[in-house]
Amino acid sequence: MNPANRLWRWGATLVTLAVLGLGWAWAAALVAKPFLPGPVETFGRLFTLTFTGVLGPHIEASAWRVVAAALLAFFPAVALGLAAGLSPRVDAVVRPLLYLLHPLPKVVFLPLFFLFLGLGDEPKIALVAFIIFSQLAVAARDGARRLPAGLLDQMRTLGARRRNLWFDVVIPGVWPELFSALRVALGTSVAVLFFAESFASQSGLGWFIVDAWGRVDYLGMNAAIVALALLGLAFLAVIDGAELLFVPWKR
Repeated sequence: MNPANRLWRWGATLVTLAVLGLGWAWAAALVAKPFLPGPVETFGRLFTLTFTGVLGPHIEASAWRVVAAALLAFFPAVALGLAAGLSPRVDAVVRPLLYLLHPLPKVVFLPLFFLFLGLGDEPKIALVAFIIFSQLAVAARDGARRLPAGLLDQMRTLGARRRNLWFDVVIPGVWPELFSALRVALGTSVAVLFFAESFASQSGLGWFIVDAWGRVDYLGMNAAIVALALLGLAFLAVIDGAELLFVPWKR
């Protein structure tokens, strides 16, 4: 990216943030209720909660659950999706399963995960991994199916080995779909994590938000909501950085 485009993007980002901040401040002044504090008060409380060590453990707990779920789901989901996308026989078996799981509202399985896995981190991680799994598997399958017809046969004719086919053709070909799916999946998982952490938990930003709400600490509640949004933003930034590394032609 040339310097002019980079400068334009940073400028557009700053303008967007300024508009959002002004809109938030205007809405808070218009409503004039304690449950909607302005951005200055909210970020001030967020700063205080973070640097006094109150919010840090909850941020770490939520981040760990999302990362663990992503690592748990990524490799088997991609492997299954690629196998289905490249083999009609495998696809005939996998496709009905994916089509059944993908549109299913998976949060309904949280009570079952609690019953099977207890009340610790495991059911929350399992729920997020379950959500990420189907989205990544569908993306990998569709990406593999979009590879140009006959490309693999041509590579085999030229003497490419199986390893070369996978690492030089298939995986680079599906990276864009996988990164797009990761963005959607992690955005969804952060939202679902709030729901999962509000049950049978004493850690995580979801628990902190519900606890602050119950204590009528609206300023702390809004600060934790902002922290959860920033956590999701951090995950998206990491994905963008990884995409620049693995898909350099999209720069």
